[in-house]
Amino acid sequence: MRDPEIRAELHRRLRLRHCDDPDVRIVDEMSVLAGECRIDVALINGRLEGFEIKSESDSLSRLPRQAVAYGQVFDRLTMICAERHLESALALLPGWWGVEVAETREAGTRIVRKRPARANPEVDPQAVAKLLWRSEALAVLEARNEARGMRSKPRRALWSTLAKTTPRRELRLLVRETLRARRGWLVAD
Repeated sequence: MRDPEIRAELHRRLRLRHCDDPDVRIVDEMSVLAGECRIDVALINGRLEGFEIKSESDSLSRLPRQAVAYGQVFDRLTMICAERHLESALALLPGWWGVEVAETREAGTRIVRKRPARANPEVDPQAVAKLLWRSEALAVLEARNEARGMRSKPRRALWSTLAKTTPRRELRLLVRETLRARRGWLVAD
């Protein structure tokens, strides 16, 4: 079981599940924490969901670091793995992460839920703000009348100001709306 087969089945499932929602974006290899790492697939709609794929040939050596990074940003997270990784994934990942297994069947790849994803209790506003490009962060600050003296500041200052001046719920909504509207990245839909 390789990544392309798992990814194709995940995309098929996500499109089927969200076919009536024109605002859904499915993004492959989305950068997290200003490029520190990338999640395999992100679903952006009323919440931000991440999916990490670990195929038969993958190692779980990076998973603890990835789990910490992704846990700062995503509202829900799910790992989709080959059967050989199941026990380790269940042991390594926080209980709120969903865990699913990719299986090869005659009819193709099938993904089976082993543990459902639940709401992330620890989303970090600063990490969420880092999902925005500099120009996007500045535009959000301008729309909120918070951009005074910020136009020449580096992006980390913009992210920090956004995280400090915007209520968490509003920040998460603004970031999701900005990401859904973003052009110029590879989107699977």
